[in-house]
Amino acid sequence: MGSFSPIHLLVLAVVAILLLGGGRFSNLMGDVAKGVKNFKKGMAEEDESSSKPSARIEAKKAAEPAFDRDGERVRDDR
Repeated sequence: MGSFSPIHLLVLAVVAILLLGGGRFSNLMGDVAKGVKNFKKGMAEEDESSSKPSARIEAKKAAEPAFDRDGERVRDDR
């Protein structure tokens, strides 16, 4: 009983149309379609902007050790 059969989904859709009315259901589906279209458009714009070469990332200088080989403090950070 974990999943719905196609008959259950059909009955649910008919009940939703009856409760919401045909025009309201149509408007709801139109809004969902607009949302999907805007999402796809946004994803396409993101792909176009990411295809441009990004600025070069400069490597940081190697970290200086805080202690020498004998365990003596070399620098004070605090």
